[in-house]
Amino acid sequence: MATAKKAPAKKTAPVTKAAPAKKAAPAKAAAPAKKVAAKAAAPAKKAAAPAKKAAAPAKKAAPAKKVVAKKAPAAKRTVNAAFMKALTPSAALSAIVGGKPLPRTEVVKQMWVYIKKNKLQDAINKRMINADAKLKEVFGKAQVTMFEMAGLIGKHLK
Repeated sequence: MATAKKAPAKKTAPVTKAAPAKKAAPAKAAAPAKKVAAKAAAPAKKAAAPAKKAAAPAKKAAPAKKVVAKKAPAAKRTVNAAFMKALTPSAALSAIVGGKPLPRTEVVKQMWVYIKKNKLQDAINKRMINADAKLKEVFGKAQVTMFEMAGLIGKHLK
C-alpha cells in the first residue's frame, strides 16, 4: 500500500513544478478537508518553502536601511564659536559695514547688502564685483571675484 501512495505523489510532483501557483493554492484550501490532499500537497509545500525563506531576508533588510536613515537627521550641528566672535573692522571697512564689532559672517552679509544696493556686481559675470571708491580701499584693486572677497575682508578685521 505504501508504494501505491508514493507513486501518485511522484507523478503529481512534476505537474506542480510546471505550474506551482495553480496547484499550490487549491491544495492549501483543501488540506484541512481531506487527508489525501494534505499528503499530495506536502511536496508542493516543501518546494514553496525555500522561495518564502529567500524572500523573507530581503524584507527584513529593507527596514534596517530606513532605521539608519531616521537616525542621521536627529544629530544637530553646533555652531563654531570662532564664527560668532565679534571682530572690529578697520577704518576702510567700517565705512561700509559700520564701526561696531561684528562676527565675520555678519561682515560678509553687510558687504553683500552694500554691493547689491549700489549695483556693483558685474552684469555679465555675477561672480565678479566691481569696486567703487570705498571698496577699492578694502580690496586694493578695481575688480575681484566673490571668492577672493572673503580673504580680502579678513585682512581688515581684528
